[in-house]
Amino acid sequence: MQTLRGRTAVITGAASGFGLELARLAAHEGMRLVLADLQAEALDGAAEELRAQGAEVLAQRVDVARAVDVDALGEATRARFGAPHLVVNNAGVGAGGLVWEHSAADWQWVLGVNLLGVAHGVRVFTPMMLAAAAADPAYEGHIVNTASMAGLLCPPLMGLYNASKHAVVALSETLHHDLALVTGQVHASVLCPYFVPTAIHRSDRNRPPDLSGSSPTRSQAAARAMTEKAVSGGKVDAAQVAQLVFDAVRTRRFYIYSHPQALGGVRQRLDDVVHGHNPADPYAARPEIGAALRAALREGG
Repeated sequence: MQTLRGRTAVITGAASGFGLELARLAAHEGMRLVLADLQAEALDGAAEELRAQGAEVLAQRVDVARAVDVDALGEATRARFGAPHLVVNNAGVGAGGLVWEHSAADWQWVLGVNLLGVAHGVRVFTPMMLAAAAADPAYEGHIVNTASMAGLLCPPLMGLYNASKHAVVALSETLHHDLALVTGQVHASVLCPYFVPTAIHRSDRNRPPDLSGSSPTRSQAAARAMTEKAVSGGKVDAAQVAQLVFDAVRTRRFYIYSHPQALGGVRQRLDDVVHGHNPADPYAARPEIGAALRAALREGG
């Protein structure tokens, strides 16, 4: 997609992090914006900022885990701007800890946002984009789904998050193939960022009251502290990731990596899969971290 000016972008999770930086860049490119987020106050602030830059903005509070909310977002988009050209299913939340310690509410919340949020976006907006493509040979569309390097790796203390993001990668790869069967005008990408300074480690602030969690276990507290340290120390920022996304949309590149150096771990994992090896020690390069975690989590540690 070479032309962005005058076209419409739909972005979920648009009030902070990657979503907000994507919205800022889209506004700079002259796109019309549909912004969705659960945080009403932050969403209003983002919309006000972008309107001040001259962007035409439709902002709507949306819980992407709720099908009816995403259905309503689709209808509002159609009514205001018609079929969108760029859809970024970006909203996401984080969770950590030993995989068996997650409650049923944890699973419902994280899979609801990270996986069903993407699925609802694909379900609602892809038919609109395909209809626009069928009606106009000049139409171009692109769908970007935000996964994670955790969708290509399986680090410990991140089982629930890993599962949600692996599912997003699989969904996105299948979307790429399915679109290729029916059109040459709508394409897809998957974003797999590594540790980037966003508010992902503070996801609990957006957790619905009916899915409230219990006090964190030792492993969950350890995972949260590790994630906060890694995210806060990230050297690649959200604005740089947003630029990578737009570069990929322009060149129709499917995989988008913020930290390609992390692909060594992906290669190791896939080698283990192909050769039937047990999963490699994730702390082989930093054995002191693995030793400290084992000491902290085992009985008496």
